[in-house]
This record gives sequence, structure tokens and C-alpha cells, in this order.
Amino acid sequence: MSADGFRGSRSIRQLRDIPDSKQRDEIERSLAFGLEAAPSVQDRTISTFSRGHQPAFAGINTFLKAPYIEDVHEVGRHEVAVVGAPFDMGTTYRAGARFGPQAIRRISALYDSYSVDMAVDLQEELDLADVGDIFVIPSNLEKSFDQIDRALSFLTARGVFPVVLGGDHSIGYPNVRGIAPHVDGKVGIIHIDRHIDIQERDMDERMHTTPWFHATNIPNAPPTNLVQMGIGGWYGSRPGVRVARDRDTTVLTISDIEEIGVEKAAEAALEVAWKGASAVYLSFDIDSVDAGFVPGTGSPEPGGLLPREALKLLRLVAREGLCGMEVVEVAPPYDVSDMTALMACRAVMDVLGTLVSEGKLGGRKQTTPAPAPVA
Repeated sequence: MSADGFRGSRSIRQLRDIPDSKQRDEIERSLAFGLEAAPSVQDRTISTFSRGHQPAFAGINTFLKAPYIEDVHEVGRHEVAVVGAPFDMGTTYRAGARFGPQAIRRISALYDSYSVDMAVDLQEELDLADVGDIFVIPSNLEKSFDQIDRALSFLTARGVFPVVLGGDHSIGYPNVRGIAPHVDGKVGIIHIDRHIDIQERDMDERMHTTPWFHATNIPNAPPTNLVQMGIGGWYGSRPGVRVARDRDTTVLTISDIEEIGVEKAAEAALEVAWKGASAVYLSFDIDSVDAGFVPGTGSPEPGGLLPREALKLLRLVAREGLCGMEVVEVAPPYDVSDMTALMACRAVMDVLGTLVSEGKLGGRKQTTPAPAPVA
């Protein structure tokens, strides 16, 4: 096989056609706002005060150091809005996911938005902004749900693709509740998790074990368009399984994915979620990944997806387009070397990169990929 047949070779050629205008604008802004560097510094793109992506360990972090939108009325000028939902009062075991948005943003500074594997440059090809965090009410589930619902509704009404950094999984319900009224037709839901999270109540409240019971009570988000992937383990499934059976939802266990493969699992999920639907929402619980790779979560479960499998699954289900996504259950107090926050960050970046490469977001036109050269 010739070198031209490798994805890397094709990606390198494709990346050549992506401009670097935003990178150059950032350098000019950094020099204007942060002063030129000391005379001894040979690289004259470096400023005295850090105002851009580098150094990765410096600066005040937004997600990928994207522009911070203090006045949310200006958010409609952007394509994608990252928003934190730092809420973990729906947690039934280990709290700490309220610190998830901060951790994900902080570690996102490691990345520069440029992917050789995907042939995408998020900085250049996507108008991404960070609107900060939703003001949740720590002692009150229902008031926090109302706040989250209002925030997601506001963003969606302005044509912005929302990326929600959780927070525990209870926020899945208000996220869908905020988006669904703005979708003309049915909303499908692809839920990647180790836990089924579809019982009606847990300890008499709508906790992180219950979001999909209530989300699928929304008139245009029917349970028949809900797909739950990676379910298994030994915790918290008994009440939810009864509901899933009664409501005729689609459940793929981790064994299903292992047996049929990630590609066929994604194909099955897309078929169900999109059946008669106008949009699909993606919910990614970090504990769907084997606990050995993501220790920083509230309900860790061994035997889940490997990181590479999880990222591939996310890319495959994103190819048809999404109306929004969430990454939940990152609990930094239990994390090791930022492993869990890193995986959450990569999940968002891989989904956004897929949406760009498939022409669902950004400036690319949808095209049929050229066949790979034959050796």
C-alpha cells in the first residue's frame, strides 16, 4: 500500500487548504492587548502578557480558550456555545461533578484545536464561544432544572448549537426540555452510559438516575426514539429496566457493542433515534468508559467502553448531525492526572470535529468523500 493510501497523508493534504486567518488574528490581538515581548525573545509573535492559546498552562481558561461571551444577548453571533451546568445535587453516591465544567475547561487548554487524524481545525472552521456557567441553585433540584431549561431554551432559540458541560446526569432532563420546543418535529436521544437512568424517582426525587423517564414525557421526545448504549454493570438498573420495557426503549448493553462492534451499534442507534425524528440529542456519561480510564466520576463502573471505542462511537453517531450534546458526571475530586476531564474534553472535540467534517456545522459544504487512492 502506498503512503498516499493512509488517512494521515490524505488529512495532511486536506489541512493545507484550511486558512490560518483566525490564528493570525489572535496573534495580532495578543500583541495589541498584551504588549510586544522583551527584546531578547526572537519569536515576535509572542506577547508580554499571555492573551492567546499559549502557554497552555497560562491564562484564564474558557473551553479551548474560545471567546468568553459575558453578554449572553450576543451569543447568536456564534455557531456553538459551550455552557457549564455545575450541578451535582442529583448525585446518589459521590458528589463533585459541580466542579466538572471547571476541570474540563482547564484541561482543554492543552489542545490547539488542530487534528491531523480528522483533518479539522476547530479554531479556523468553527465559530465557537463560551458563555460561562448557568446559575444553578445548589439546594434545589427543581429550581436548578428551571434555570437549566431556561438557559438551553435561550441558546437554542438563537440558532446556537449548545454543548453542555455537566454536572451530574440529572441535567439531561432540563437540557432536552429546553431544546425540544424549538424542534419542529420529534427529538431522538442517544444516551451513552453504563446506567439506564430511566426510573421515575430515586429516593423520592428526580435524581441523576431518572432523566430519561422525564425527558421522554416531553411530547415530541418519545421513548421509542430513545437509544441507551453501553448499559451494564451491577448498579442501579432494576427500577429503570421495568420502565425501559414498559416504554419500549432501545437498550444496547456493553456486551451488545462488544459482540456486534462499534460500527453496527452506532448504525442501529442512528436508525432508532432518527426514525421519524427531525433532530437527535446526544448525552455522553463519562462513566460509560471503563473506570480504569476515568476514575473521576460519581458512580464508577468497570468493564465499560475503552476510550478509543467511546470516541469512535461518538464520531459515528455525530455524523448525521445533532441538535445539542452534553458531557456529564466528571467529578474532579476523584480524578487522577486529569484523565477523566481529558476524556470529556476529547469527547466534545471529536463530536464538534465530526460535525465540521460532515458539513453539519462550520463552513464546509457537504460532499461525498473522494475514494482512497488504490495502491
